Formats: sequence, C-alpha cells, structure tokens
Amino acid sequence: MSESIKTLVFIAVAATLAILASVVEPESATPKLMSDQGEEFYPKFRDPQAVKTIEVIDYDESTATARPFQVEQQKGRWVLSSNNNYPVDIGDRLVKTAAALIDLKKDMVKSDSVQDHAKYGVVDPLDQKTAGLTGRGKRVTLRDARKDVLADFIMGRPVEEKPGFRYLRVPGEKRVYAVKTDADPSTKFSDWVNSGIARIPVSVMKRVQIVSYQIDEAAGTLGNVDQVVLTREGDTWKMAGAERLNLPVIQTMARALENLKIVDARPKPDALATSLRSGQLEVTMEAALSLRQKGFFVTPNGRLMANEGEMSIDTTNGVVYQLRFGEVATTPGETQPSGNRYLFVTAVFDPARATKYGGDAAAGERQAHDLSARFAGWYYVITNQEFQELRLKKKDVLK
Repeated sequence: MSESIKTLVFIAVAATLAILASVVEPESATPKLMSDQGEEFYPKFRDPQAVKTIEVIDYDESTATARPFQVEQQKGRWVLSSNNNYPVDIGDRLVKTAAALIDLKKDMVKSDSVQDHAKYGVVDPLDQKTAGLTGRGKRVTLRDARKDVLADFIMGRPVEEKPGFRYLRVPGEKRVYAVKTDADPSTKFSDWVNSGIARIPVSVMKRVQIVSYQIDEAAGTLGNVDQVVLTREGDTWKMAGAERLNLPVIQTMARALENLKIVDARPKPDALATSLRSGQLEVTMEAALSLRQKGFFVTPNGRLMANEGEMSIDTTNGVVYQLRFGEVATTPGETQPSGNRYLFVTAVFDPARATKYGGDAAAGERQAHDLSARFAGWYYVITNQEFQELRLKKKDVLK
C-alpha cells in the first residue's frame, strides 16, 4: 500500500472516530431530548403587574366537562368575568398567582411523546380530538392589556419522587417537563372574593327567627307555617315555652351563620338593585320574572317571600339581617345538581333594637348602610349543607 493511500485511510478512520466520539461522549454533544433543559419558558415575561387577565381551565373527570374561570381587570377594577363580573376582593392573590408563574424554568425534560401526556396529566382540557377523559390538566393563560399571551401552561400531576415539582407542558408542544413550582391557580369562586356574606359573630347575635312556610301565589297567603324564635342571653340560647333544647343543633346553626360563605353570585336586574339601594322594593316586570326564577315572590301588599322560607337575625348594634332561601341554583353544563341554594340577603338598621340591646347605634347605622349597598346587586348562592344547617324547624330544636 502506497504512502498516499495509507494517509487517506488514516484520515478516514480519524474522521469516523471523531463522529463516534461526538455521539457517545456526553460532554461533547447535548442529546436532542435535553436540548432546552434549564431554559426559561417565557423569558420576556418579567412584570406580574403586566397581567390583566388570568384564564384557568380545569377539568372535572366525573362529569367530563371543562370548567372555565377568568379574572380580568375592567375599568381599573378586578372582576370575575366568568362569574357575572363579580368584584374581586383579594387583590394580592392576583399578583401572587402571576408572580408564581414568572421565571419558571424547564428544570427536567421528561418526555417528547404524545402518548405520555395522559400519564403526566398534561392533556389539554380543551382538546376535543383526544378521546380519553382522564389525564387532563389545568390550563393557565396570562394575558396583558392587549389580550396578548404572556404565559400559557398546562399544569399536570405532582412529580411523585420530587416534592415541590409538577409536570408541565406548553400548549401545542409535545415535550413534558418536571418543573419546580408551587403555583396552582384556583378555579373556586370563594378563593378569589370576600366570600363571607355578613360575618355575624355569635357574640353579637341576640335573636334569631326562622320561618318555614308554603306560598299560595294566587292568594298571596302562607300555609304550613313553622316558626322558631331563639334568644341569646349571655352564652345561653333560649326559646319561650321550651324547657329542653337541642343545643348542638342550635350551636351548629349559629356557627353556620357566623361562617356563612357564598360559592357563587348572580346579578339582579339593575332596576331591582337600584330600588334596594334606596331602601325601597320596587318591582318591574323584569324584576318579578327574575325573582320568580330564583324562587322569590312579592305579595300584593309588597312583602317579599321565599319558597324555602326565611330567617332574621337581630344583633347588638341594631342591624337586622334578613335571609330568604330560594330555588336550587343550577350551573350551565351541570350534569349532577349540587343542591346549592339561592339566597336573598338584606340588612336594615333598627334604632329601637340598638337601644334595647345596648349596642353602638351609630356604628350599626353605618354598617347597615354599607351592607345594603353590597347586597343590593346580587343573588347569592350557598351550599346545600349550610342551607340545611340554617333552616331549622321546631322539631329540630326541641328535645
């Protein structure tokens, strides 16, 4: 073999070895699967204040339905645009949610296979092409004032062997990552708003009256009336003419009042809301239809009734709360009724009661005014459990 041929052979062998080395030597080349590991998802997303809309799509496997939820800034205030523009009271949650999604890094690449998406729980909840009902994640999208996307993720299951990590995927991409994050944006109404309806401490309750009845709409009369009147003296509940009371049931009722929370809210017609803010109940045809749909009725003499009864609570400073229980509140797309109930709430100030109970009348008047303005525009929705705990009958409180 001539020297020139030997030289060519050596060059070819060397080139082959160099190629092999680049394949098998980890320091000399990055595998394709790990090509973006450690990079940021959205490096241009830096300012949580730039977020003006948070969209969260969760998936309910039991009903096979996607549940959309949206928080949005409108005219300088934050509202739940997915829940009739109900005002958001917990502003720090907005910033914390946005901040938790900034600087997320592609910590560990787990898979490039579409077949693994269900296993990691990162199937897009909005994906109609995928037949499977399991393995769908929570899609979270942040947008700026122009509705441009700042960040968009499908959040999957927690990573079993790494606490504080969860699987994550960018919509439209196959790759799945394990990402260190504690972000888990909620789709619960009560997590974003001031869900306590009235916050009536048990210590200020002086008298609770609960009335159940059936309404004869044509005659405007009541039938099968059942009334419970409880008074609180010190720490003791009493009922006129009753020697023995079922105190655990009464105490549960009182705690339910103190901790009563709303799980949704539906707007009242503007004219009805305006009249309630003025302290007068003026019912238009639109308002009457709205009330009837929610389980409330106005008698010929102008009294507001509810098809599941009502209760009133006297407090030490003269504020009297009136709670009226209406129809079962259904949600569009709901396949299994929850039993949640509509609640119509009003508050008035009675100076005679403030004097009787020795409370701060001036504070009571201010509180009743603020509460009336707050309650006027909304039908509230409470859980069936709280409804059952509140609407006691005489047989429930007597031993």
